Amino acid sequence: MKLQSRLSSFLSLSPLVSLRPFAAAAALATAAFAPAAHADLKVGIDLSSTGPAAAIGITSKNAMLMWPPEIAGQKTDYIVLDDGSDPGAAVRNIRKLINEDHVDVIVGPNITPAALAALAPVAEAKTPMITLVGSGSVVEPQQGARVWAFKMAQTDAAMADVMTRYMAAHGVKTVGFIGFADSYGDSWLNEFTKFAKDRNIQIVATERFNRTDASVTGQILKLMAAKPDAVLIAGAGTPTVLPQRTLVERGYKGAIYQTHGIATPEFIKLGGKDVEGTLFPTQPVVVARTLPADHPAHKAALAFVDAYEAKYGPGTVTQFAGDAAGVYPRLQDAVTRALKTAQPGTEAFRVALRRELEGAHELVVPNGVVNTSEKDHVGLDQRASVMGTIRGGKFVYLAQ
Repeated sequence: MKLQSRLSSFLSLSPLVSLRPFAAAAALATAAFAPAAHADLKVGIDLSSTGPAAAIGITSKNAMLMWPPEIAGQKTDYIVLDDGSDPGAAVRNIRKLINEDHVDVIVGPNITPAALAALAPVAEAKTPMITLVGSGSVVEPQQGARVWAFKMAQTDAAMADVMTRYMAAHGVKTVGFIGFADSYGDSWLNEFTKFAKDRNIQIVATERFNRTDASVTGQILKLMAAKPDAVLIAGAGTPTVLPQRTLVERGYKGAIYQTHGIATPEFIKLGGKDVEGTLFPTQPVVVARTLPADHPAHKAALAFVDAYEAKYGPGTVTQFAGDAAGVYPRLQDAVTRALKTAQPGTEAFRVALRRELEGAHELVVPNGVVNTSEKDHVGLDQRASVMGTIRGGKFVYLAQ
């Protein structure tokens, strides 16, 4: 069922460009979906709250429920739609948000195929889109429709970089790869291949699987026949448990790596003992409680985690929630400047907002520090990339 709600009753937080809102949110009442009055600024949100990617979309929505009711002093109408993890539905939602609701900015989608499919309609309408996906293919290269897209999560390239550095430092010479048979898997295979070559790591077998597959035994047996030092599973959310469990059940003894797309409580709950010891690149929020105190995003990450878990329970925070939380300070920063040029509800404002989203400078968000430009619509450097592992059923920081 499609979900459409207008989020008007939010936690009364200060602007999230400071650390105070995340810390303060823990003591505030629960926000709720409720009918909203007319607002000066409209934010259209498309998420996968149901379907295979629901574990990602739900935590993103939870973080958005903590957003204040105003952005840069403008009353804000948040319109949320569920795409059911279906790229076709995501495009229909986004066209509705643009053509019927006349939003000033789109937030989402949170799966790569949907975000790629959404590029055309947002570009046609000259409406900036801040996606919550992992793959850099949505914003790279910065030309054509992609100039209207921005991304909150660290790029696959940066994650592959930190992962292969860790592999090389720990004696991994050969890797078997199994990834989603879609744009997410494609992006990871491309980026991992580049960095593996730079660090003299050989990919000895490559397999693919679908998010809805019930068995990957054939692929896993082929990987194991190549006898790799480690296996990389390139997927997101709970579907990635299946290949890891199959590896364990078939007796694979090498290291098992996953991507930053696994960091949800559902992954640990579903995987249980089979995912203990998993190695993966991630962003600060996921390992905030064990992140070194001198990390530049430590305070913001920990403040958000404290607030989120006070509201939703211990162990519930995810990277995706952290990415969604970071959208608010990104908008606060850009809308403040865009308002000097035009007013919400106009093409001039949308064009100005897109331009100002390119102008973030040393903006601290829970998952890193943002510096965007005309050529870089992510803006995160290696301060947003760390290694993590699963220990005792928890995501923890892993020192290099």
